[in-house]
Order: sequence, then structure tokens, then C-alpha cells
Amino acid sequence: MPYSVELLTELYRSMLRIRICEERFVDPINTREILCPVHLCSGEEAIAAGVCAALEKSDYILGNHRSHGHYLAKGGDLKKMVAEVFCRETGCSGGRGGSMHLIDPEVGMLGSAPIVAGTISLALGAALASSIRGDGRVAVSFFGDGATGEGVLCESLNFAALKKLPIIFVCENNLYSTHLPIDEIRVNRQIYQMGKPFGEKCYRVDGNDAIKVHEQARRAVELCRQGEGPVFLECLTYRQRGHVGPDDNVQGTHTDIRPAAEIVRWLKKDPIRRMEQHLLKQALLSASELEEIRSDVEKEVAEAFDFAMASPFPDRQDLARYVFSQDAAEAADAAKGSSFPNKQEEGPYVFTQ
Repeated sequence: MPYSVELLTELYRSMLRIRICEERFVDPINTREILCPVHLCSGEEAIAAGVCAALEKSDYILGNHRSHGHYLAKGGDLKKMVAEVFCRETGCSGGRGGSMHLIDPEVGMLGSAPIVAGTISLALGAALASSIRGDGRVAVSFFGDGATGEGVLCESLNFAALKKLPIIFVCENNLYSTHLPIDEIRVNRQIYQMGKPFGEKCYRVDGNDAIKVHEQARRAVELCRQGEGPVFLECLTYRQRGHVGPDDNVQGTHTDIRPAAEIVRWLKKDPIRRMEQHLLKQALLSASELEEIRSDVEKEVAEAFDFAMASPFPDRQDLARYVFSQDAAEAADAAKGSSFPNKQEEGPYVFTQ
């Protein structure tokens, strides 16, 4: 199906923003300016860009430990994300979450978390809420191939199918769970078939082809809006960096055990390079236009890093801020005869019945 130049350009720009931002993190990680664990998604950008381009701003997504791309592709604020990775007060999570706890509810990014499969059930809840309200929103759960070994995924697949929920389960299969090759943790590689026992529509797609990802995601979104969800989508991809950090080089010990030839083979399938080749081959954009887009994105990313570095760290006295909502604190003050003590006077912790 032919797509407009505007859409293809946006897919390219979205992937480029993610890649350039990710690669800009490498030096600060190595020099320990960034101290929190950072899981880079370089090489996997087509999935986030392709899926999120098929969604509306009001739709929901939830991610995992490798979710910079999800956050940015859904419209999250670049400056706030970079500031969060540097653990600054101006970050999207107030500098308290770091790389693995990103959130921007205003654009439908309901959060990410490092616990494997930890947000799948949360995405399920968001889809259930949408179904009950009848608001037409779709929820997307992004998770890696390692999450397919967690029981909560099967429980969620069953419940989603039972209630015909508007949820898309997106497995970003990069063939490794931390450092274990997929063949060492699964009986077979057919992850997309996990949804079949539950009667779900299941598809596998080249996760390094943004156009193909978008095509399949768009169909999945349409099915969910028509009440024909859920949908299971497996995207085959490959991370170009280590599991955590640039190359898993911790204290001089290189722990990325992937075969060099395998890495080289996948680098040839780079999703950004493939999109550039498509745009040039179809004469949709010229080399100079592609370079102009890259220059604009590099400037935007540079400004985001300058913003982060100029931002303050959270004050030590505010360490426990945001642990409880203001509503919870007010409810505790108003509660009378509660069986739980209200210790607001003694500290920041509030107990409510």
C-alpha cells in the first residue's frame, strides 16, 4: 500500500530522533556522568516509530526497561526524557526514576518499568478501562522476548481474549534475553503463535522495516477499534548495543557474548539506513533533504542535552516527594477513627485505610 511522503518522512524523523539521542548517551555513560542503568534501543527504532505512528495521541502505551524509543515515538518530551536519564529535577519523572521509569500521560505514555513483563498487566488494565468507558482508545504493551517466559503474559492474553479488549501485544524479539540466545530459553522461535490458543489474531513482521511495522500496526489498531481485538504482533529485530550500556563493558570486562559475524549481519539491516534507501530509491526525498532532517534532529537533541545538564538535581530534602499523591495525604488528614495511624506529622509517609 502506498504511503504519503509526509508519513514516510515522519517515520524517518522519528527513528532518527531516537537513534541520535540514544547514541548521544554513550559518552556520558562511559564517563559516569549518567549513573543509572541505561538500556539503549539503537537498532530497534522501527518498531516504536511504526507502531506509534498508527496510534492517536489519546491511545495508551506502556513500555519496559528499553523504552526511550517508545516514549519519544509516542510524543514524549525529548528534553524531559534526557533530563530524567541524567536524574535531574526537570525530568519527566522528576529525576526520581531514571532511564527505566519514563512517563508522560498527556501523550498516552502511561509508563515504563524494569521488571520483566511488569507493565503487560497494566496495559491490560488500560484496555479494560477503555472497553468499559467505550471511548475507542487502544492500548499497546511493548515487551521483549524475555517476557514471553513470564506467566503474566499468558494470563493477560487469556483475559484480553475473553473480554475482546482493544489491546495490541507487541513483542520486540531481539533474539536475546539479557545474554541468553533465544534458542536457550525457548522450545521454538515462533513467539507470535503464543496468542493462537486464545483465539487471537497473531502476526510476525520484520521489525527493522518501519513501513511493514506500520502497515501491520495500522491493521491491528483498526481491528481493536472495531471490537475485534486483541492482537499479538511479534517484531523481529536486533539491538546494536549491549544489553545495558553501550556494549556491556563493565569495569573493563566485556560481557557481550554475541558472535561478531551475527552483529555485522544485522547491522546491514539497520532500519534507518533501509528507510533512507527507500526514500532515495523512490525519489521521495533527496540526499540533501535527508541531511537537512538529520541536521535539524541533531540540533534538537543537542538542545535537550544542554537543557538536562543545566537542570538541577533533586534536593535531598525532597527525597520522599511524589511517593504519595496529594489526594492520599488529604484523605489521611480527613480520616477519623482509622485503624491505620496517620504519621504525616512524623514524616512524609501517609497511611490511609
